[in-house]
Amino acid sequence: MSINNIINIKTKTSEVFVGDEVFNVLNEYLRPYRNSKIFILVDENTLKHCVTELITQNKVLHNAEILEIDSGEENKTLDVCYQLWKTLAEYRADRNSLLINLGGGVITDMGGFIASTYKRGIDFINIPTTLLSQIDASVGGKTGVDFEGLKNVIGVFNEAKGVFIYPDFLKTLDKRQMLSGYAEALKHALIKDSKYWKALEKGMLSDSKNWLKLITTSINIKNEIVLNDPFESGERKLLNFGHTIGHAIESYSLLNDAIPLCHGEAVAIGMICESYISRQQQGLSNDELIKICSTINGFYKPYELKNSDFHQLIELMKNDKKNENNGIIFTLLSKIGEADFNQEVEVEVILDALNYYNSLNND
Repeated sequence: MSINNIINIKTKTSEVFVGDEVFNVLNEYLRPYRNSKIFILVDENTLKHCVTELITQNKVLHNAEILEIDSGEENKTLDVCYQLWKTLAEYRADRNSLLINLGGGVITDMGGFIASTYKRGIDFINIPTTLLSQIDASVGGKTGVDFEGLKNVIGVFNEAKGVFIYPDFLKTLDKRQMLSGYAEALKHALIKDSKYWKALEKGMLSDSKNWLKLITTSINIKNEIVLNDPFESGERKLLNFGHTIGHAIESYSLLNDAIPLCHGEAVAIGMICESYISRQQQGLSNDELIKICSTINGFYKPYELKNSDFHQLIELMKNDKKNENNGIIFTLLSKIGEADFNQEVEVEVILDALNYYNSLNND
């Protein structure tokens, strides 16, 4: 539905607004907080590129306190949460305070967790500024942080009071960050929408005229799934495609690489590996496997998976929060646009998939 050139998508307990005039709606949302303390959580990138425009267009925010953290997944930790909780307490934030999370997935995931736990919960609003956060973290109410090298194992389900997506913020991103978000769009298409996959295959990033359609299509796919299964007891597990192996590779890269992989880069590798597993045990056709792999490899640079580190990757997968009964659990494709969750996969098949990924990049 469109209101004053704004696309409005209703989630379970909140709303997502998308469009060039989205700050007009935000002004209305901020009215109840005019006499409350408002905090804006940023990193160095959103402090430089986004916060001035946000404050300029929303008078209520002129006296807001800016809380800055360093960007990057390596800062999505309880130590950083501690510092932010401490700062909120020093500023005497009360239960009527508001936290605005202005940034990518790290900011929105961690900011939502901080707000949800400070004084047993204060309100928060998300203004996602990266493609990844706009199409993924914007819906579903997952908040949290990493712990001991494991992705998102501490957190709560809690939706923002509202999510406000200003597509022009994407113009502040480099190609690598845009591609990181694009991986999640490819995932949405692979699990739910073959027509969307065909559009994504051709590329939707180079022309900004495509961005609104890209954002809203992905949000609608994820939102439909989350509405049916808000707490990930069933269908929502479809959204884990590419993430069992992808999260392990991302955690490995954070621990071992001078320049770690972005989330979407790791998920792209995960989708290739898990498509191979889908071919082996879920009936995905060889033609579609080849199409998926060639498309993804066309967008993302190859990454060397060292055989000597396969054991470490398997151990990381064994700690995945989605696992049940000591098995490693996957979402797998039966064909492009259709997937099945709760699929247990043996370690030997996972190792074959890792070798398959390497074989594609050694030819």
